[in-house]
Amino acid sequence: MNRLRRAWAVVSSFIAGFIYKFEYEVPIEWSKTYIVCPNHTSNLDISAMSVLVKNNCSFMGKEELTKGIVTSLFFKSVDIPVNRDSKMSSFRAFKKAEERLKSGVTMIIFPEGKISDDYPPTLHEFKNGPFRLAIEQKIPIIPVSSPNTWKKLWDDGTKYGSTVGICKIFVHKPIETAHLGIDDADALREEVYGIISAGLS
Repeated sequence: MNRLRRAWAVVSSFIAGFIYKFEYEVPIEWSKTYIVCPNHTSNLDISAMSVLVKNNCSFMGKEELTKGIVTSLFFKSVDIPVNRDSKMSSFRAFKKAEERLKSGVTMIIFPEGKISDDYPPTLHEFKNGPFRLAIEQKIPIIPVSSPNTWKKLWDDGTKYGSTVGICKIFVHKPIETAHLGIDDADALREEVYGIISAGLS
């Protein structure tokens, strides 16, 4: 399913006129398991992350994605839907994410929880979940900054349309969490926020 999604992301994006250009702070060893944390301003972010991550991966995303024509295929199989208005749904989703990480599956979690309602978009406050999960499971976090995907396609493109071109994706070096305790979750969240924010400028 991951190979299928990766191929679909490349082909569909190319046909629509979007190309992803990745810049790495350091080479990523994809044989390891990670939690990938990108900012979120466009539906293109999902395709970009599908192309970026080279090992088995799962997205955690809003429950509505189970109703999409394409996204439902993945959110009913390899991905984890969550109703962010429900504490129980969030708890169950993160328990599933924990199981996936233990089995060597990289998790892709947008820490803002949604695409910003602002235009131009701003980087919103991050949720705590991904950072607590990373510390509890001793999994490195990869922050990812996407500074211009919103200029090509903000949200789903229905309001402002789209502009073909290159989507720049900056992949920051992984942050190790093995030495951290759960009390460090807030500091880790702020560290990742600062890194991603700096990559957007």
